[in-house]
Amino acid sequence: MSKFFCKIAEKTIEINSIYDTVMNLCTDYISDGIPDFSVTVTQEDIEFERKKSEAEDIKEGKPVRNFPDGYLETLSVYRKICDELVESNIILFHGSVIAVDGEGYLFTAKSGTGKSTHTRLWRDYFGERAVMINDDKPLIRVTKSVATVYGTPWDGKHRLSTNTSVPLKAICILERGQENHIEKISRSEAYPMLLQQVNRPSGALKMHKTLEIIDALAETVGLYRLSCNMDISAAEVAYNGMNK
Repeated sequence: MSKFFCKIAEKTIEINSIYDTVMNLCTDYISDGIPDFSVTVTQEDIEFERKKSEAEDIKEGKPVRNFPDGYLETLSVYRKICDELVESNIILFHGSVIAVDGEGYLFTAKSGTGKSTHTRLWRDYFGERAVMINDDKPLIRVTKSVATVYGTPWDGKHRLSTNTSVPLKAICILERGQENHIEKISRSEAYPMLLQQVNRPSGALKMHKTLEIIDALAETVGLYRLSCNMDISAAEVAYNGMNK
């Protein structure tokens, strides 16, 4: 059993894990101090993640992947952390977030659409002005009409993230297209994707709190839909469209 502290989204968390994989993943976030809360993982939690992964593979018609226990434990730890963070108006949102000149832009889409590819185009286009915040599972805190997005160790297969935070300016739903076109969309148009891409905690009270945070988020940031190809001009179109 490993015990360590990490600081994520301005919260200090005590993590009690079976394997060292979690601590290795969180190396850049290791901290000390008095924890705001603690999480402990059991073998039963790991088996839950295994069954969940297998069910998802079967549903999508993919070969069932056999993940090692250490990796599955990282998923369980983050699930438990995110369930606790809901009480602090913080939610996990699946997407790729990049900052330009200190403001964050989150791109979300169905798996395989090209979120990571699109934010790579932003890095190519903006150069040193662009900083990757998180490429897969960032955290968003919504308070007093301000949304802040945070980097986390859970940053996707390319391991692209920064242990920092920036104001979140916009959420953009990404779609493949022949030509680059961006449009501002309404809350009702964006809501199904917003709901799909957040972590849904167990328990009615926490789920109700999550819905309240989504509502506040939709009122706080710009909401857009981008139809794009993989040409670098897509970055220019997207940025200009969200900064009119």
